[in-house]
Amino acid sequence: MAAGPLNDQQVADYHDVGYVIARDMFDSTEIDLLRRSAKDDRAHNDHAMNRADGEGGHVRVSLWNHPGNGIYGMFARCHTIVDSMEKLLGGEVYHYHSKIIMKDPKVGGAWTWHQDFGYWYQNGILWPLMASVVIAVAPATKENGCMQVLRGSHHCGRFSHVRTGQQAGADMEPVNELKNRVPLDYCQLEPGDAMFFHCNLLHRSDANKSDKPRWAMICCYNAARNDPYKDSHHPRYTPLDKVPDSRITEVGVTRIDDEATDPNWMALPPDGRFRYVSERSD
Repeated sequence: MAAGPLNDQQVADYHDVGYVIARDMFDSTEIDLLRRSAKDDRAHNDHAMNRADGEGGHVRVSLWNHPGNGIYGMFARCHTIVDSMEKLLGGEVYHYHSKIIMKDPKVGGAWTWHQDFGYWYQNGILWPLMASVVIAVAPATKENGCMQVLRGSHHCGRFSHVRTGQQAGADMEPVNELKNRVPLDYCQLEPGDAMFFHCNLLHRSDANKSDKPRWAMICCYNAARNDPYKDSHHPRYTPLDKVPDSRITEVGVTRIDDEATDPNWMALPPDGRFRYVSERSD
């Protein structure tokens, strides 16, 4: 069963360096259910976006706004994750969106240096009271393109962002200077590890040139008191119904098409601007 929320030292580490890794936050049974659900989920394949990295590679990603009642929703809504986020963000949080990142062997592309708040800010969010958690479904290593971060870079505030390929990347002039002043950390993860990181933490990843896949589920949250002042393709404040950690194994292998709820899929048209697609009326 899930290990429970972050402790006080982990919360302090997060605020100090901008991220924290909780080893074995989920056990092998829970991760196996997530892996089996995602691997053969036709909905993920049908809605996966191939995002050009500006370096000749592509990253497949499927992204949805509403957590739902299946296996993905149980991870996004479980006490271990949500209580951790409430500790990090200092109060009630709500689900902003979730995604499955698929870096396939040999062809999985890179992510350029960026801050999540660099583009979430454009959605009418005033304060960087947001955070994400990466739940490793497969090992993340240097060889298959694990996340790299500039330690403590969240203290710099928000950088200007420009488009590179179909990705929003940070202005590289200050980023290159910062790389001379702070450590670069490679965040290598094993299945079941969870990495929580600040929305202003500068991060990137290399292309997957190995013969091993790198799959991960990423859940993003906003503080309830940080409700956007305008509508966008991601939701404004929506109360989040937390569930016991045991619901992950109780729900078992479920896919989005097994649910009756609309996940509110995101799509990336040729112009590179996100929009959402809704395919259900129930």
